Order: sequence, then C-alpha cells, then structure tokens
Amino acid sequence: MAEGYAPASGPIHVGLSVDFTNPTIPVREGEGIDASRVEPFLKEKIPGLEGAMSVRQFPAGASNLTYLVVFDNRELVLRRPPHGTKAKSAHDMSREFRVLSGVRKAYPHVPEVLLYTDDESIIGSEFYITERVVGNLILRDFPPEWGFGVEDCRRFCLSFIDRLIELHQVDYRAIGLKNLGKPEGYATRQILGWNKRYVNARTDDAPDCAVIRKWLEERIPSESGGCIIHGDFRIDNLIVDAEDPFNIVAVLDWEMATLGDPLMDLGNSLAYWIQADDTPGLLSLRKQPSNAAGMLTRDEMAAYYADRTGTQIGNFDFYLVYGVFRLVVILQQIYYRYYHGQTKDERFALMIDQVRELEKRCLEIIG
Repeated sequence: MAEGYAPASGPIHVGLSVDFTNPTIPVREGEGIDASRVEPFLKEKIPGLEGAMSVRQFPAGASNLTYLVVFDNRELVLRRPPHGTKAKSAHDMSREFRVLSGVRKAYPHVPEVLLYTDDESIIGSEFYITERVVGNLILRDFPPEWGFGVEDCRRFCLSFIDRLIELHQVDYRAIGLKNLGKPEGYATRQILGWNKRYVNARTDDAPDCAVIRKWLEERIPSESGGCIIHGDFRIDNLIVDAEDPFNIVAVLDWEMATLGDPLMDLGNSLAYWIQADDTPGLLSLRKQPSNAAGMLTRDEMAAYYADRTGTQIGNFDFYLVYGVFRLVVILQQIYYRYYHGQTKDERFALMIDQVRELEKRCLEIIG
C-alpha cells in the first residue's frame, strides 16, 4: 500500500447513529404508477405481503425512476425506465436485474433483487423489484451530526475507493456474467459511442464539443484489462451503515454496468470528484462531499488505485477527460428530453449550464 494511505484501524465513531437519511417525496407529477395494478401483481409474485400498498418516490437520480413501495410488513423498491424517448439500449431493466443478480454472488454490497417483469400493462413499462436497503445516503455534505474531522473524511474516502477496487477484482466468469459485455475493444467503442451520442442529443443551445471529441479519438489507449465496471460509482450512489458510516453496505444504480477497462471506470468516478481547490464553476456542480478536508485529491485517488491494484497508469488525463465528457453527454441526453418536452422535471432545465461548465473543464485538462 502506498505510503500515507493506510486506513485507520478500529472505529473512530462507536455507536454512531443518525436518523435514516434517504428520504422520499410524494410521487412527482407525470411519474405516477397505478397502485391498483401494482399491488395485486406484487402480492401474487412475492408471498407474504400484508396490508394496503402505498407508494412514494426517491427524489435523487436523473435517469431511471425509483419508488419506495410500502406494505404493512415489508418495504420494497421499484425501479423503472424514465418516460419519453430513450437512447437505444439504455434503461434496460432486464439487464440491470441480471447484473444485480450476478454481482451479488461475489460482491454482497448490492440490494437483493426479487423479481423482474416485462409486462408493460402493469405500469406502462418493464420494471424490477428489490428489497429496500436501510442505511444513510450521503449527498452534498457529510451530516454535521457525524462530527467528521480530517481523519474521518480520509478514512471514508479510502473505504469508497476500496469498494470500487473490490468490484474490479470480482471474477465475472465465475458469477455467470461473461456475456455482460466485450472487454476487447471497449475503449474504442466507448469513445466513438459517446461522441456519436452527443451529436445525436445536441440541442441548438449546446456547444459542439468538436475539439474534445477529436482529442479523445486521437488518444484511445491500449486496453488495461477487463473487469466488471459500475459506470456510475460515486458517493451519492452508496448506502452506508447507519451505525458505522465507514461501512458501505450497498452500491446503487447499476444501469451502466458492463465489462470493460477498469481505468475508464475510475475516470468515470473521478469525473464527479470535485475537490476543494477547483474553480468556483466546478464547485457549484458538486453533489458529494469530495471537497471536505481530508478527502483525497483526484491525483491521490488515482495513485492509491494504481498502488493497490498494481495497475500501470500512464497519462491519466485521457481517462479523466473521457469521464468528464461522458458526463457531459449524459447531462445533454437528459436535457434533450426536457428541451423537447418529454419530461416536466424542472431539475433538468439547468443541465445545459452544467454541460457548458463541464465542456470548459474538458478543454482546461486538454490545454
């Protein structure tokens, strides 16, 4: 292990407990599900459910829609695709269900999946059901009640990156996921694919990103190995133990999981990693406490990953630009749905500003 990166030993906070911080909201307008159809279906498929069903919505996330489904004796989570036009092959619930079912065999930090259906007569789309994982969801900042100091933040940061490393070391063949993707040629497919998706999703008010797209195509690296990659590994996609915030009990949002280059997955993760010395524009986009005193920088995270895995990382700028540009495309695809009136979610109106800010970030790294 690299000098200076040894995780702290023993619990820093003994018996730490705060209120469950994964709140739900009333279902947003236009995103409701018909309980009169869902309730009998679930009671038929999942024995033992008791009482009338109620539904609320998890507010986080800008892609697939996630609902809390509550019975008298059990809480479940329902996940479905977004409304409106969707990118080809995106939001495949059957695939996500298969990924979770397989990954859980060797990587216990995922929700238990219970059922999947492609019967669109129930809610108008396919969907799947998991058990609810109870714990704390960390959003923009660590809860002040935790009283995190520099060493606590550092210890949490190492727990975060260690969970990603643990995933990358899973033997995907042994858990029946060898057909999840094609590791060979992954980098080329990703760069060409995201470049094309951006062009297809571009709106009149969006930058063309031509310099970035060309720069990436000219620098596609040789493969650095194949593994299961999450594709969206960030702090606000984690559930931590309510009694021990350093214990990450569940990793959520597996819709982008595939087999591919682990360094590109690291680049995806660090694209979200806004650190304390970043520009005010970048800091305004922060959605996780990656800037807290004690959290590693992007360069330190990459060095720690390389040391723990024995991976040789050449020019990490390529992987970081790729990760940031991929985020540009994701935001632009979501904004495209809002721009064309396919969703009424007002959160998406400002995504064009985020696209512009992250385009600037890519150009700064390139420069």
